[in-house]
Amino acid sequence: MTTPQEELLPATRRALLHRIAVAQTEGRAPSLVAAVVRDGRTVWHGARTSVDGHGPDENVQYRIGSITKTFTAVLVLRLRDEGALDLGDPLEKHLSGTGAGEATIAELLAHSGGLAAESPAPWWERTPGSLRPELDDVLGKQPLLHPVGRRHHYSNPGYTVLGALVEKVRGASWEEVLREEVLKPLGLNRTAGHPQAPYAGGWAVHPWADVMLAEPAEDLGRMAPAGQLWSTTGDLARFAAFLAKGDDRVLSYESVREMRGPAAPMEAADVADGAAYGLGLQIQHRDGRLLVGHSGSLPGFLANLTISVEDDVAAVVLANCTSGPLLAGVGADLVRVVAEAEPRIPEPWRPLPDVDTSVLELAGQWYWGTHVFALRLTSDRGVSLEPLSGAGRRSRFRANGDGTWTGLEGYYAGESLRAVRRPDGTVSHLDLGSFVFTRQPYDEGAPVPGGVDPEGWRGIG
Repeated sequence: MTTPQEELLPATRRALLHRIAVAQTEGRAPSLVAAVVRDGRTVWHGARTSVDGHGPDENVQYRIGSITKTFTAVLVLRLRDEGALDLGDPLEKHLSGTGAGEATIAELLAHSGGLAAESPAPWWERTPGSLRPELDDVLGKQPLLHPVGRRHHYSNPGYTVLGALVEKVRGASWEEVLREEVLKPLGLNRTAGHPQAPYAGGWAVHPWADVMLAEPAEDLGRMAPAGQLWSTTGDLARFAAFLAKGDDRVLSYESVREMRGPAAPMEAADVADGAAYGLGLQIQHRDGRLLVGHSGSLPGFLANLTISVEDDVAAVVLANCTSGPLLAGVGADLVRVVAEAEPRIPEPWRPLPDVDTSVLELAGQWYWGTHVFALRLTSDRGVSLEPLSGAGRRSRFRANGDGTWTGLEGYYAGESLRAVRRPDGTVSHLDLGSFVFTRQPYDEGAPVPGGVDPEGWRGIG
């Protein structure tokens, strides 16, 4: 239950209910259940069902398909943070003999390792996992279809390999490691590899008639790290809050933020669609918002998790049908409804508790050639540099404690920023990765690369 301070307004709740009602009716889903998270808490839950009586609640399990991949990615990032591996390591360093060993761990996480989209026939989603007992059965005789690292090609076998990597390093099954290291710490007690009552049955709905066919619920075996999990809107809401803010018991904020950043080469169609892929997370620019999360599907089930970190709103949508409602759109709409109807109230502005005067004197206008920039002090004791024209290169910088800063994003990510001082202690210029920023455009008193024309600025006479 939520407290009155956390509840959504009645009009917002009705808009959310209307959206999922339309999705369930038009998508002809036997049932559809959804939840909305704001400020790390579940603030709304709704369900629509074709069965008379009580609809599914936040504790009813549905199969979540490829959202499982995000859980697997969390396990791999944990190994990285512990120092057990590096994302730049080739797979062969930790798991030999796969035939895909030249792909790095990061490339496998981002689906750019060159692997096939599916395992060899018969189709793994509707056949027992016992048909593919070994990695060779999953990868086939020719695991690589594309040059490693060159393109984003979604690969279910790639996440099977990552699950095997977790098992090799931990010395335990993927599901056991997931339960002990992620599910238990986050309190995801209704998320598991196999259904636990109450759970929804999976159905196929005939495309041309309002009749249904039961879908098989296969144990995926080796393919489990790519799509095995069952979960609930309640658990996935808590997982969404974790992906937005991190939890040091599982993965730090810095690491979940890393997961949310683009990590795969984008093709022309992806650029046009505003879509990208991070480390186990899908990324999309939609309706002016940057959304991260993951969709999932298996025969009989559809799932979606969508997060707008900037709005601090997330949505979970689950349905028990093979096809029908487009849940990625539903999830994005639920986020939009809340973000627009009840926009996030920012924290009160507060001044810095103290300030280094040697940094404060750097604030203000700087020029790179004739381009004018503003340097500002940030609340985290770093600085930001951005063009005053509104377009161009911009970045936040982290203080290194030695009078220098390191870029955190964009063109200047990883680049070093420092203030260069004259013998008398006054600031001559800023050096940013060899770029000279001066207080005046082409300042004669600063070492501008190429020098400054001694005739100075002039008009045409």
